[in-house]
Amino acid sequence: MIKFDSDICTNFEEALSREWLETNGIGGFASSTVSGANSRRYHALLTAATKPPLGRVVMLSKFEETLTIDGNSYELSANQYPDKVYPTGFKYLKSFSLDPFPTWIFEVAGIAIEKKIFMVYGENTTVCQWSAVGEFKSWLEIPNVNEQPVTKDRQISLELKPLLAFRDYHHLRQNTADFKTDFEIAERIVSVNPNAEFPALFFAHNAVGVEKTSYWYRDFEYAIEKERGFDFRETLFQPFALKFDLSGAAANVIVSTRIDEVYEVAQLEAKELARREDLIVKADAKDDFRAQLVLAADQFIVSRGAGKTVIAGYPWFSDWGRDTMIALTGLTISTNRTEIAREILLEFANHFSMGMIPNRFPDAGDEAEYNTVDATLWYFEAIRAYVEKTGDYDFVRENLYEKLAEVIVWHLRGTRYNIHVDTDGLLYAGEAGTQLTWMDAKIGDLVITPRIGKPVEIQALWYNALKIMADFARKFGDEQDRGRYEAMAETARQSFNAVFWNEAEDCLFDVVINGKRDGSVRPNQIFAASLPYSMLSIGQAQKVVEKVEAELLTPVGLRSLSPRDKNYCPIYIGSPLERDSAYHQGTVWGWLIGAFVDAYRRVYSNGNQVEKRVEEILSGFKNHLSEAGLGQISEIFDADAPHAPRGCMAQAWSVAEVLRVINS
Repeated sequence: MIKFDSDICTNFEEALSREWLETNGIGGFASSTVSGANSRRYHALLTAATKPPLGRVVMLSKFEETLTIDGNSYELSANQYPDKVYPTGFKYLKSFSLDPFPTWIFEVAGIAIEKKIFMVYGENTTVCQWSAVGEFKSWLEIPNVNEQPVTKDRQISLELKPLLAFRDYHHLRQNTADFKTDFEIAERIVSVNPNAEFPALFFAHNAVGVEKTSYWYRDFEYAIEKERGFDFRETLFQPFALKFDLSGAAANVIVSTRIDEVYEVAQLEAKELARREDLIVKADAKDDFRAQLVLAADQFIVSRGAGKTVIAGYPWFSDWGRDTMIALTGLTISTNRTEIAREILLEFANHFSMGMIPNRFPDAGDEAEYNTVDATLWYFEAIRAYVEKTGDYDFVRENLYEKLAEVIVWHLRGTRYNIHVDTDGLLYAGEAGTQLTWMDAKIGDLVITPRIGKPVEIQALWYNALKIMADFARKFGDEQDRGRYEAMAETARQSFNAVFWNEAEDCLFDVVINGKRDGSVRPNQIFAASLPYSMLSIGQAQKVVEKVEAELLTPVGLRSLSPRDKNYCPIYIGSPLERDSAYHQGTVWGWLIGAFVDAYRRVYSNGNQVEKRVEEILSGFKNHLSEAGLGQISEIFDADAPHAPRGCMAQAWSVAEVLRVINS
């Protein structure tokens, strides 16, 4: 359980920097901060996936919460306005915990008020509950909410005022004439539909009264958007107020895009608790760290049509082919959810085009983007990991093997973006204006790290894919193709070793093109030492590990560029131009730790000492679970200490790679 006491909760900056996340398995989510104030445009109590897993719409931003005890009113909310935080309800906070739902305990006039939030799996539905759980003494002495009445001599009421956005989740709401402000009241349900392009929103409640208010609340400020150089002020509409009597019962509000059944909060909560506990049991999580990562992993696995895919990161990414294939092993296979892995592999098999899987499914429209050289090669590795776990070769032979063979053919003849096998057996990729590797920052037409030619990790992945195909061919009795794949792999190995070794640095060049070799010390070389099939000798692999450890390793991942390099950027902050310029020029990436641990284990064989060192390497992530996206691992970190978390506060491949290597 992640938990903070009043020292953190009542410190606005500390509480604002810690974000919670609830997801629903179809791309929707709820998220905000411990303080109660939103710091991102993406923070909301309900961001619905209207075209799962995409079409995401911020519907309900938050509630304004006013508690009244014995005639005295107290504001429990918090918001940032220009030069002011108001209200300051966080000052009443005694604790916040993630166990497993976001749960707050306020102390107000001697009464303990519990607030908790969770989402219903498979629906665009958020459940919110406030309870007066007893006379406040200490955390350990708070009575169970089911043991009421405990406040029989106190008059306690709660007023909730919803703040509506109804906008695409990348944008901000302003007061516009086309925003419909009316609403409908039925028994225990209030419905609104300000924008006909989006679904209606229903508030199922047990309030004792509903009052029309109809106000615009102006100038909410979102600190992280301001820091990132984006628009950061928003106006939200407040249509009505719900009034509850907390003296004898909890206040329940179920916010949803559908109301076609009777909701019971206790049943919904019990069902979701059981679902999450089942995930932990199925994964055989042996400690709290693993259990938390299992729950974190689950938040990225979502439905796409009849299949499954992976949301690359919250709050703003959709599903990306590269991220999905890198993350698949950790999210699904390491957690014993191989049936999900199978669904994901099948789903992406449906989107092959010219020997490539998509790089991204965009938010707008249905056309996939194929601008990647490595996503398809990671697909081979994901399939290999699936088969290693399950032994399900029949699945590969019947559904994937022919398509994988076509991938090899397309790469031999040449496919998009000048991706082709060169005469030396190595894989060439790229053309002006494109960014095809995972180092893909682009500002307008400016590609920050184009890496056109033969990037080192692409050669490692290509060789790995050829060896995997040779294994499959052998298994399926296809000796002719087995020999062909083995010959191609051997040609690539010889060529790689002839041109990629950097004698001056005792490591690998990053990119080779037309006789020119980029000596930038980057983490991409670690894959040549970490993948199951390696072109390096153990001695070479050990030197690569030593170089990466000396210059790139941090407590939360690998730097994307050596601090010795003149292009090194120590901090990831500022405008979009400044941030994108630093994205792969030093910034630490958490997901790279997986490859480093794999390579470290490969080159050092002294058993217990190696695992002790691996535990030390991963220890920084344990601390990180409580500092940004709670229970999650961030996308990136500053290159220089103290390695502040940046970017997405929850990233699929960051979680997946840590989970994979601790379970290896």
